[in-house]
Amino acid sequence: MNGIYLDNNASTPLLPAVWDAMRPYLTEVFGNPASAHSIGRRARRALEDAREAVAAHLGAHADEVLFTSGATEANNLALFGLSDDPPAHLLASPIEHPSVIEPLRRLAESGFALDHLPVDVHGHIVADTLPNALLPDTRLVAVMLANHEMGAVQPIRRLTEILDGRALFHCDAVQAAGKIPVHFHDLSVDTLTISAHKFHGPKGVGALLVRRSVKLRPRTWGGHQQQGRRPGTEPVALAVGLACALDHACREMTDRLIHVRQLRERFLNHLRTHAAPLVLNGPEDGIPHTLNVSFPGLKGDLLLMNLDLAGVACSTGSACSSGSLLPSPVLQAMGVPAAVLHSALRFSLSPLLTHAEIDEAAERIVTVVTRLRRQ
Repeated sequence: MNGIYLDNNASTPLLPAVWDAMRPYLTEVFGNPASAHSIGRRARRALEDAREAVAAHLGAHADEVLFTSGATEANNLALFGLSDDPPAHLLASPIEHPSVIEPLRRLAESGFALDHLPVDVHGHIVADTLPNALLPDTRLVAVMLANHEMGAVQPIRRLTEILDGRALFHCDAVQAAGKIPVHFHDLSVDTLTISAHKFHGPKGVGALLVRRSVKLRPRTWGGHQQQGRRPGTEPVALAVGLACALDHACREMTDRLIHVRQLRERFLNHLRTHAAPLVLNGPEDGIPHTLNVSFPGLKGDLLLMNLDLAGVACSTGSACSSGSLLPSPVLQAMGVPAAVLHSALRFSLSPLLTHAEIDEAAERIVTVVTRLRRQ
């Protein structure tokens, strides 16, 4: 039985074209991009070409792009690098990824005051609550662009308009970049995070965009690279892979979105028809790649194991917290009932999936759900 992969928010398969673009910088042009000789200079050109390509696709300047080892490092660098020293006030959404939640928790433990903006039943930040949440010493606001568990797209531009420069703003755009249009300057945020393996690029590389006027305190020292903000030898092949994957994603975005929306509609309609009762957690019009569905009366972990045996890969939430037995903090923040909370599964789609695969996956899920309910 062929496996069907519906966990693309956790990671995506590498495009062959991306591997082809990376290979020369692992074998032929392998020099250190900080070296002065010709091989080093060729590596440097490739690195800077990749930086310029990423900037162009995300509406930024090339010198605003820092390559990192991934989104976790980038989020940590932004949050610790922007917050400076306590005491001060921090604001965040309660539905952030663990790579944002945990650094904020550490900052709170070190003397910062931390408050959370409310979300509605569909997982959207209630933007009009921001003015009353701001304090005279609010230093940083952190809100993601697209949620990793249920797909709600947040009103970032509205939030930054309300904020009007009274505090810095960090945006985790990991589940949005390469899937929907992302324009760094138009969003008017100070820092923004992406990760290559979420849009068919390589694992181990991401980027942090930092607005030119923003002072970012480094977390590591020992080199001049990337303006000293993130020193260390840059991984040229990985940066080239990130840029190549983002280029494909952005050039093909319209067609990919149409295809993924069709997949989502077929998938959800089949489940609603044959696996009821079920509950869609999150908005109908969120990022189409992400569906969070509950099957009341069943346990999410039991469903997950049985679907894995049936050849369907999905998850109960973020891969970075999948080892936890606690209910999803995202769904808890949305106020979902207990029966919905404990029976939730996340299915995340890719434009590489076919209609036949999504139909087969839906049928396998219906079979498993029906069998478990009879038991």
